[in-house]
Amino acid sequence: MKFLFDLMDKHVAPLFEKGGKFEKLYPLFEAGDTFTRTPSDVTPGAPHVRDSIDQKRLMVFVVYALLPCLFLGIWNAGHLFNINNQVEGATFLTDMVRGSTMVLPIVMVSYMVGGFWEVLFAIVRKHEINEGFLVTGMLFPLVLPPTLPLWQVAIGISFGIVIGKEIFGGVGYNILNPALTGRAFLFFAYPAQISGDKVWVGTAKTAMDNTFFGTVAENIDGVTMATPLAVAAAAEKGTDAIAALGDAGFSLWNMTMGNIPGCIGSTSVIAIVLGMVFLLITGIASWRVMASGIIGCIAMGALFNALPLDNAFASLPFVYHLVMGGFLFGIVFMATDPVSCSATHTGKWIYGFMIGALTVLIRVANPAYPEGAMLAILFMNVMAPLIDHFVVQAHIKKRNSYARALNNA
Repeated sequence: MKFLFDLMDKHVAPLFEKGGKFEKLYPLFEAGDTFTRTPSDVTPGAPHVRDSIDQKRLMVFVVYALLPCLFLGIWNAGHLFNINNQVEGATFLTDMVRGSTMVLPIVMVSYMVGGFWEVLFAIVRKHEINEGFLVTGMLFPLVLPPTLPLWQVAIGISFGIVIGKEIFGGVGYNILNPALTGRAFLFFAYPAQISGDKVWVGTAKTAMDNTFFGTVAENIDGVTMATPLAVAAAAEKGTDAIAALGDAGFSLWNMTMGNIPGCIGSTSVIAIVLGMVFLLITGIASWRVMASGIIGCIAMGALFNALPLDNAFASLPFVYHLVMGGFLFGIVFMATDPVSCSATHTGKWIYGFMIGALTVLIRVANPAYPEGAMLAILFMNVMAPLIDHFVVQAHIKKRNSYARALNNA
């Protein structure tokens, strides 16, 4: 292995470095070199802050944390397809294979199209390709329904990378989460496919019988299933939202397990919690944002429960808000983005709490948009710098007051 590394450093790397034949393609070479090994380059001079976590390792850890959501999402997509299409002899293996044919193309398009924009901007700006795209390229597919057309996936990730990140200057300068920016664009541009009202469509026009997929019945009409949030939002005034969910086949148990219609990675609480535990143990994500977000969701849910409102959704216990929709996925993986969230400790508590509270507020107060997590996070992304400003100013004012008190003593 050392022989290959020496060969690359002596004969291949100079071709891509300044003055080399392929100088313009240096970002591609550097990205591949950094991804496959740990380069020996070090920063000259002192002082240095030494830490075992670099940017590449941080981003890879987030991808590891997302894997349970990806695998559960693949199984869920195949499982629901086989149920909706009355597939005979379906097993866990057939569910996984069928789900892979639906989910993996979305992931591949996300990485390929998004990667194209990353490379293009890196070459034009003459800087390295940032490892942050490893996370964005995985997050974006997981907040999409498994039936979304691939051309919309390409448009959405393009908007998220270009408008949500690159126009601000790239990684570290963007004020919005790129993955959520892309999803927000698709929501407003193509609401029929991603609105969250009926995100699952199962169809089968011809029979298919083989070892991997099972037997699909012929001439099955399209099957659409409303999400739990859509069912709760559509509950009539004076009715019980829990009963409406039960009539639609949704229980607290299956919403926790995740075998329900919804976006690829956000339906299973179990998978999300596994990823959350990994992020907390490794110290990658902020526990303050997660904790305050959950507290905000509980507080706003309890407030609506206490108010005498003639709204079935408002009477829904807060625990349902935690497991329904994309709130938990958003607060764990999206809201904790270190670039777009608050930087101060106090700011993180305020930022997370407001995301949780706004999520429930949007869900209950706006029946046309039952899922509020996406808009809540994007809104607080914009407000994060202002929150940090007031927190810092409060600290400065407190220190000045303390200094004056010492001088007067």
